[in-house]
Parts: sequence; C-alpha cells; structure tokens
Amino acid sequence: MSKEPKRCAWAGSDPLYTAYHDAEWGVPLHDSRMLWEQLMLEGFQAGLSWITILRKRENFRQAFKGFDPARVARFGERDIARLLDDAGIIRSRAKIEATINGARIYEAMRERGEDFDAYCWSFTDGKVIRGDGRSVPAQTPLSVTISKDLKKRGFKFVGPTITYAWMQAVGIVDDHALGCFRR
Repeated sequence: MSKEPKRCAWAGSDPLYTAYHDAEWGVPLHDSRMLWEQLMLEGFQAGLSWITILRKRENFRQAFKGFDPARVARFGERDIARLLDDAGIIRSRAKIEATINGARIYEAMRERGEDFDAYCWSFTDGKVIRGDGRSVPAQTPLSVTISKDLKKRGFKFVGPTITYAWMQAVGIVDDHALGCFRR
C-alpha cells in the first residue's frame, strides 16, 4: 500500500483539486496563451471558489474557442449573448466582456511585438519567488505593482488578490507549504 504524499492543506481530497495541485499549481508556465488563459480564468473566479472554475474549465475552453486570443478578440454581441446562455460557464456579462477585452489587449501587445510570457515574467526577471511555506498572503507589494500595470493596459478583474492568485497558479510564485512534496 502506497502512502499519499503530503500536500498543501488547500488541495483537500477532491480528486480534481488534488490533480490541479499536483500537476499545475505553482509550476512555472512560459506559454503566452496559457498565461493569458489562466489570467482570464482567475478573473472569472472573483467572488467564487477556484474549484468552481476548475469544474467548469473545459466548458470555458469550449465556449471561448480554446482561449485563442485572436478568435476571442473578434467576439461581438452575438457571442456575448451565446455565452450568457451557456450554463457551463460563469454567466457574468462583466467577466465575459473583460475576457473579450483582455483578448484584444493581448492581441494588441502581440502586434506591437510584446510577448505576453516575457511581459509576465519581467516583473521577477524570469525568476520564481519562493514563499516561506508557512503562510500564504492574499496579496503582496509585487501583486499590487503587476495589478496596476495590468489595469493601466486595460485589463479588468485583475486586482492585487486575483493577480497574486494568478502568480501562484502560473508559478511566478511558489507558495507550496513546508512539507508539501511539490515544494
């Protein structure tokens, strides 16, 4: 009989959450499109639990055409109406419009020659910030700085707390607990 590895307490016993913890959360991500997708999903999570988003993630991917920014940037009112009728996702007009707007910002950055991966990691000079393993802040001075920059670019649902959760999710920050096998 194999012993379960020690995990961060938040991973709980839900198999979906455990798999997310074990394979994704805190793993440094350097794919521009995936970094953008994760930022948009974090925005949908505002006011909800992350497990809610995880359970709907595949529906989100289908509804938002694989989170292809070029395709999402072309969404119009008909697409917004379709998404508002889609029970498989979070049906918030503000969050849907923020995602479409976020795709347009992403595409504008790309057209200017700005790589989203390079942008995201520029705040830490490409290095992972390692938490102390004892406590997990809701936000940090760096998440405040990144949040302000994202907002200045026009992104929505990117407050310092959402931004910090995104930084953890994409591995810019490693906040795995002491004793967690992923630390």
